[in-house]
Amino acid sequence: MSSTATDPSAAATPQVELLIGGMTCASCAARVEKKLNRMSGVTATVNYATEKARVSYGSGTEVPDLIAVVEKTGYTATPLPAPTADARADTGAATGPSPEPPSPPATQASAADAGEPDTAPPRAVPDAAPPTSAPAPVAAETSAALVLAGLRQRLAVSALLATPVILMGMIPALQFENWQWLSLTLAAPVVVWGGLPFHRAAWTNLRHGAATMDTLVSLGTLAAFAWSLWALFLGHAGMPGMRHGFDFTASAAGTDSSSAIYLEVAAGVVTFLLLGRYLEARAKRKAGSALRAMLELGAKDVAVLRGGAEVRVPAAQLSVGDLFVVRPGEKIATDGTVVEGSSAVDPSMLTGESVPVDVTAGDDVTGATVNTSGRLLVRATRVGADTQLARMARMVEDAQNGKAAVQRLADRIAAVFVPAVLLIALGTLVVWLLTTNDTAAAFTAAVAVLIIACPCALGLATPTALMVGTGRGAQLGILIKGPEVLESTHVVDTVVLDKTGTVTTGRMRLRDVLVTGDATEEELLRFAGALENASEHPVARAVAAGAQDRLGTSGLPTPEGFESVPGLGVRGVVEGRTVLVGRAPLLREAGIEPPPGLTDASSAGTAVAVAWGGSARGVLVVADEVKETSAEAVTRLRALGLQPVLLTGDNGTVARAVAAEVGIDEVYAEVLPQDKVATVRRLQAAGRKVAMVGDGVNDAPALAAADLGLAMGTGTDAAIEAGDLTLVSGDLLVAADAIRLSRRTLATIKGNLFWAFGYNVAALPLAAAGLLNPMIAGFAMAFSSVFVVSNSLRLRSFT
Repeated sequence: MSSTATDPSAAATPQVELLIGGMTCASCAARVEKKLNRMSGVTATVNYATEKARVSYGSGTEVPDLIAVVEKTGYTATPLPAPTADARADTGAATGPSPEPPSPPATQASAADAGEPDTAPPRAVPDAAPPTSAPAPVAAETSAALVLAGLRQRLAVSALLATPVILMGMIPALQFENWQWLSLTLAAPVVVWGGLPFHRAAWTNLRHGAATMDTLVSLGTLAAFAWSLWALFLGHAGMPGMRHGFDFTASAAGTDSSSAIYLEVAAGVVTFLLLGRYLEARAKRKAGSALRAMLELGAKDVAVLRGGAEVRVPAAQLSVGDLFVVRPGEKIATDGTVVEGSSAVDPSMLTGESVPVDVTAGDDVTGATVNTSGRLLVRATRVGADTQLARMARMVEDAQNGKAAVQRLADRIAAVFVPAVLLIALGTLVVWLLTTNDTAAAFTAAVAVLIIACPCALGLATPTALMVGTGRGAQLGILIKGPEVLESTHVVDTVVLDKTGTVTTGRMRLRDVLVTGDATEEELLRFAGALENASEHPVARAVAAGAQDRLGTSGLPTPEGFESVPGLGVRGVVEGRTVLVGRAPLLREAGIEPPPGLTDASSAGTAVAVAWGGSARGVLVVADEVKETSAEAVTRLRALGLQPVLLTGDNGTVARAVAAEVGIDEVYAEVLPQDKVATVRRLQAAGRKVAMVGDGVNDAPALAAADLGLAMGTGTDAAIEAGDLTLVSGDLLVAADAIRLSRRTLATIKGNLFWAFGYNVAALPLAAAGLLNPMIAGFAMAFSSVFVVSNSLRLRSFT
């Protein structure tokens, strides 16, 4: 079911977004989410991939209380700034981040996990004021950059030291006299310092009575290192001339456990996991690159008119009502209305459409689009968090923070997975000892079980694909409201299209001029255009504009004695002639027989008769123009297995004509606004899964009632709020792209989950059976996470 517009009560519920530090796997996120949700009146969603918690809390709970609970769980929490209507501090969300966004408060846990020195600044005070000078994604990006830099340094040192240890442990020809002591010297810093993020996190979790992936890694690598120390100092492994073989299975340990060392396993596993974590962190940054790029679209400064002079100020200082100048080649600083000048605006940055849009005085323009030619004077109408760019960024971020139902299942599995693996490892050790009496082989198999079983891939499967998919959608002008939308796109089989503003432009145009009496086409246009130019009716405006376009420089005369007859038409004197323009009853009242072509012409649009001198002279046909891309869009929707339906309040004749033009067979015409919902529900009652595409206020209830709502971004706020997908460009062609992208994202999520589940289901029995060397297990575990993230990144190439 499509999401509905935000109700007032929901809007009044306090919300905060927390940047969570120290999470290393999906079970970490599950723990934080569980602890927060145990608080009275608190509803929280924690996303491992974005490292954020979205929390709603009731009365009696404050943000410091939430931070305290997170920190008691063993992690850090930094409140991120929330957008406000005025949002001067958050204007970066609309006009680009400030040049030097401050870093979020550093904490001991986050520094350790990032691989930073242990002399990190003290933990942030829970009730410290949240940062206000950078939008949430900028603060998160700063934190992610610090983590990545720390991982890179730790990985480089560990790889340099671990490589000779691995080579000597695997290749007997390289094992010179007393080689094992050199291996110990090189491996010790890798296990202790290189693995410090794993050990510190494992200890923190242990103090809080929890176990995560870090527990498995720390326990496995320290056990392998401790065994090696025992064998070297108390066993036979330290003897000169000792040789060590390598095998892909546990059987290589042999029967003499006192001569078996696992230094290459301990150093190799730490290095492989650091490599996996580094690649994962880098890929996650790439996954969120589209949102960061969106935030950087806006203009950094703007020429504002102050006291009649242009003053260059930061775009963040713009206020509603300010007049600012946009020169050719400059970005429009914020949403506004053109007051003076004309130009073509390139909207591709926001909509993905490369065709410039002509604008002149009175037209609305959007911030971050580019003025390509003439000079424009614009009055700011929306600034800060109210701008379209800021709203787009929030919608994308909200979607990335959400969780699909299938991901919640994966999270529940991850939460119990680590304790289960600890029991499996213990059982493996006991069974091997009882059945083989081979201590070294039993130890090897148990360590392999600990290391191979990482739930990270499960935790990354959905959010990384969602991050990339929604980010790519934003680049194409497609905003996906949340992960549950993806499931809806997979099941819909019918797409209901509103006519006006969706299939058609929503603007009346003069389509045909039919001369039926003793007059020329020029006379018909001059007389009718002059009279209609004095009226504000949409049909009249279309006739007047069409007459001016076709007559060119000759212009329109000024009528005298103008009179509007409600519902029938207009009359007046033009160049000494009494002219009537309107429907048949208006002509009959004047004793004039309507032209024979009037009824036939109405099938193509709204027709008005033109008469003077006691007789009808012709017929003008005005119609809402079909968008150039609508026919192709309908073809693409059919190719996706969707049955198109046209829904409109217009008369049946016009509706069928438009439907025939774009290739739609099923038409519901003369439907009142309040009846659009009933039409959608009738289709659903017939067993059809309905997607609704609309743009007006009257479409909002139908968008909400449909299984999938697609709102045109050029439409009203109510329609956009009610829709699940927003098509920024307002082009129906993008509707097919939106459904394709959503389905591709869902397919990627399912593929990721299949791999993640399959990997653990297959790997655990192999490790327990002694068929995997722990070092190979470490490589496989790291590869599983990297594979899932890399598979998600393929969505960046969606076209």
